Amino acid sequence: MNREYHRWYSPRLERDMELLVFGHAGAKVLVFPTRDGRFHEYEDLRLVQSLAPKINAGQIQLWCVDSIDRESFYCNWRHPADRVRRHVLFEEYVLNEVLPLMRRKNDHPHTMVHGCSLGAFHAANIAFRHPDLFQKVVAFSGRYDLTLNVESFEDLFNGYYDENVYYHTPTHFLPNLGCEWRLEHLRRMDIVLVVGSEDPFLGNNRQLSEILLAKSIPHRLHVWDGRAHRGHAWRKMASIYL
Repeated sequence: MNREYHRWYSPRLERDMELLVFGHAGAKVLVFPTRDGRFHEYEDLRLVQSLAPKINAGQIQLWCVDSIDRESFYCNWRHPADRVRRHVLFEEYVLNEVLPLMRRKNDHPHTMVHGCSLGAFHAANIAFRHPDLFQKVVAFSGRYDLTLNVESFEDLFNGYYDENVYYHTPTHFLPNLGCEWRLEHLRRMDIVLVVGSEDPFLGNNRQLSEILLAKSIPHRLHVWDGRAHRGHAWRKMASIYL
């Protein structure tokens, strides 16, 4: 299997950023790690291994980016406004540095975005905000409203709310989305949401599904038995839905 390591200084984030590429051809898959994950997490959890047949066959190519969530959403010493502003810079890094590299290295016309847990938030958020750039989003065990308090998962903005929080909360901005250009791109996108029946974010997944349905946006919500917020469940999901 082709495996590449890339590292460069991001002028937007003012720090070095790393990523791993798996595969030589096929549809490009932008992969976000979980809250505490790094760019090598997808490999560490053996998710790359579960997709090896598709990767080796040239069907898909994984682009596993690093996380700065400890500098943004989970940086408790920062003011919430600064947390979300740091996340905005991270999105700009992905849009203006990672995606162009993906296009230069692989001219396949199909680009997917994927993640597990907080990575699922990143995947859905960037896809719903920029639906012209992605043809498919695959999100496992995601929370799509970071202002919610669910079990041990707290409001990551401590009650603070501003325009950036709104526009980076899919279940907040999608109900009011009226731009037909964006809606048409969303309606052409293959949207796959997967969550466990005992997962803490089941309710939020169902809420997102209802919002998409109300906007006539086709999608699939798969509810697995039990608590599927686990690596062993994600390995099974990846081989089915990616």
